[in-house]
Amino acid sequence: MGAWSVERPRTAWKEGIPVVSTPSNAAASGTFRLGGDLPVHRLGFGAMRITGPGVWGEPQDPDEAVRVLRRSVELGVTFIDTADSYGPAVSEPLIKQALHPYPDDLVIATKGGFTRQGPDLWIPNGRPDYLTQQVELSLRHLGVERIDLYQLHRIDPKVPVEESLGALTRLQSEGKIRHIGLSQVSVAEVERARASAAIVSVQNLYNLVDRTSEDVLDYCEAENLAFIPWFPIATGKLADPAGPLAKMSADHGATPSQLALAWLLRRSPVILPIPGTSSVAHLEENVAGASVRLTEEEFTTLSKAV
Repeated sequence: MGAWSVERPRTAWKEGIPVVSTPSNAAASGTFRLGGDLPVHRLGFGAMRITGPGVWGEPQDPDEAVRVLRRSVELGVTFIDTADSYGPAVSEPLIKQALHPYPDDLVIATKGGFTRQGPDLWIPNGRPDYLTQQVELSLRHLGVERIDLYQLHRIDPKVPVEESLGALTRLQSEGKIRHIGLSQVSVAEVERARASAAIVSVQNLYNLVDRTSEDVLDYCEAENLAFIPWFPIATGKLADPAGPLAKMSADHGATPSQLALAWLLRRSPVILPIPGTSSVAHLEENVAGASVRLTEEEFTTLSKAV
């Protein structure tokens, strides 16, 4: 594992007696097999926020970004999601710098299909030649010979999805991509894509307060496709002092964000939340959400609150 190693349980001292404590671990979220053959702990890490403001340029604290990535693996994260457009070409090289050579159980997913013109600017490009180029760059930036999960970041309205996926399936046949996924799609788009490629995952906006992709999630659950919600810990007004999350947070000794993650993990066994952060402290807080267990009544209350 290179110049760093997975942290062992910490030893504290109480009245002269050593007490070993084990930090919260992503393994508590359970396991899902991507494509039926890649087991991952369901609570993963999204590597978008380890870039600069507007997902543009280098992070403000590169050393902390490296610490976040290493700490995520120490805490049992085995699924990291990134994209060539994060930076662009910042997140992937940081992952390589922090974690290469990778642990055997670490699955790294990346995405292609967006070009960047500045902070918070994103333009889709699904041309086969462009996607082919970006896969080759991602292989180099991540330092791997095969990408575990390569996701079409957006369907380009100017390019038939069959052409975009044709490039990815060719690269898959060459051994450069293991599995293919989609991002921000409808059920109809998933079905159309599956006629051209073996799709194993969908990454859509979904959280406790924004469930516009409910039908896509239901489809993924029925078909045993991984559903990767981005922006997973939004809580909106539910976290207000008079909102339903306030009392639950106190009852569990947890934060609203941890309850939002617990709700996602209970909502469906195919959900793989990928909360991201540029802070080790926030990362540890997020991972601790994997151990929060909602009662049936609490889950129903939150489900009906929006």
